[in-house]
Amino acid sequence: MTILQAIIIAIVEGITEFLPISSTAHMKFTNPLIGVNGNSPFAEMFEVIIQLAAILSVVVVYRKKFFNFKHISFYIKLIVAVIPALIVGALLKKHIDAALSNLTFIAIIMIAGGVVLLFIDKIMNKTTLDNDSEITYPKAFMIGCFQVLSIVFPGLSRSASTIIGGMQQKLTRRLAAEFSFFLAVPTMFAASVKSFLDAMKENYLVAHNITEEQSKIMKLSITHDIFGNENFHSLFNSSNSISFLIGCIISFLVALIAVKFFINYLTKHGFRVFGIYRIGAGIIMLILIFGFHLGN
Repeated sequence: MTILQAIIIAIVEGITEFLPISSTAHMKFTNPLIGVNGNSPFAEMFEVIIQLAAILSVVVVYRKKFFNFKHISFYIKLIVAVIPALIVGALLKKHIDAALSNLTFIAIIMIAGGVVLLFIDKIMNKTTLDNDSEITYPKAFMIGCFQVLSIVFPGLSRSASTIIGGMQQKLTRRLAAEFSFFLAVPTMFAASVKSFLDAMKENYLVAHNITEEQSKIMKLSITHDIFGNENFHSLFNSSNSISFLIGCIISFLVALIAVKFFINYLTKHGFRVFGIYRIGAGIIMLILIFGFHLGN
């Protein structure tokens, strides 16, 4: 991955991470458009970790609330909410990996999610809870269950599913969006750690021409090598390291602007415009797939 490619993907991620339009879908389609092999170990890891970099902008914007250690229940609620994602992510790894590599599936989910957003404001118009203290542990858990939908259906959008989950629990759009942002921190931290470990393993297997089946048999004998310095420096060579660092910084800075815009826009106008955008973007994605063989 070149520095220019990393910058483009990071900008796309920073803009789309907090909007209910699926940053994953946009990055998956951006990769082939700019000549990035999205299936390489480094590219797959890069996509996940720059999401964490973007999400850390929330910590800056909401630093007073995020680091208010007088209210420990706030952190417990985040832990409760992230549990469903951790369980489903582990149990359905093969399905999730397959779905993430299926651009047609992602494009269809983009359109379906757009249709939902067209009507969600009218369907969930009785949201009354506007204070953090009103988010109970059961409500946090239910929002976490909605987050699972975005994991099982890539292209749905994590922010859209969790904000809708919050509104289903009677949270106002503003409070639902804020809780969604906070929930993204532990969720993407866990995803980033897992993605790094997966990338280290995949990089070693590819370099040594070892299949997944063979790796299971050789597990004990190669574990040390997988997480050794040689493999680490192979994955993070000088070019990849620079691209990774620049990508994370740009993703963070762009997201810093986007999160402020989104919370203000959503509070005043709702989801409809994002629904229209998603439908249009999904149709364009399908045209690129079947008309120009994108990703094939």
